[in-house]
Amino acid sequence: MPLLQPLPMPEKTTGVLSFDFDGTLVCPDSDPQLDPRFFELIKQFREAGWVWGVNTGRSQMQMLSGFMEGQFPFLPDFLIARERELYTPGALNRWRPVVDWNKRSEKDHKKVYRNARKFLKLVQQHVENETRAKWITEEGDPAGIVATSEQEMAEIVEFIDAKVSDYKNLGYLRNTIYLRFSHKDYHKGTSLAEIARLCGVEAKQVFAIGDGHNDIDMLRREYADMIACPANADEEVKQHVREQGGYVCSERASLGVIEAFHHFFD
Repeated sequence: MPLLQPLPMPEKTTGVLSFDFDGTLVCPDSDPQLDPRFFELIKQFREAGWVWGVNTGRSQMQMLSGFMEGQFPFLPDFLIARERELYTPGALNRWRPVVDWNKRSEKDHKKVYRNARKFLKLVQQHVENETRAKWITEEGDPAGIVATSEQEMAEIVEFIDAKVSDYKNLGYLRNTIYLRFSHKDYHKGTSLAEIARLCGVEAKQVFAIGDGHNDIDMLRREYADMIACPANADEEVKQHVREQGGYVCSERASLGVIEAFHHFFD
């Protein structure tokens, strides 16, 4: 990957721009996958003191390829990975963790996974014996699911919802055929709120846009006063954005992002 650098940070932060990645900024069905006009607008925002970042379910390592997919000419000012890990850009394409937040998140997740291990084992047995989905594990996430279809994921979620409320602080984040168990206090919304706090801005100075179920948490007025979703968003997401008084775009993916910019910042 070519070496990328962020734009120079503004002396004073005006606001925060938060973007989901897959399906919102980058769409494989589009050519190009991310409209280059987006970056020209980002430059204008940066000159006006706004900082911007990617808020994604991808891991920090997976986003290295993501920046290539989107042909990023420069790095964002922050990265929220796996919906909960906070990073800022460093030298040589390396990302520096926001230590206090990430350590607290890791500690809380270990505790909630430990307390719910019997339930997670029950879900694992259901997935492996009653479905065609796969039970997956990765570092820091001992419990995740990849379904074969969105319908199958909906049926698995119905099984989980019938029992998960018995386990304090255990939640989950899902997007299409993917699901990850997590601590209820850590998601795209709370992670964005921490970025805003570190930048010294309030929710009224925050813009957020996303297309999937795991974006709903950040598409809330308590975290971002300006919220939107592209035309290719899930219907559940569109309905949520309407209920929050946000903007549902008529354009897909990055074209929808540009449309949302014009709607809120004309």
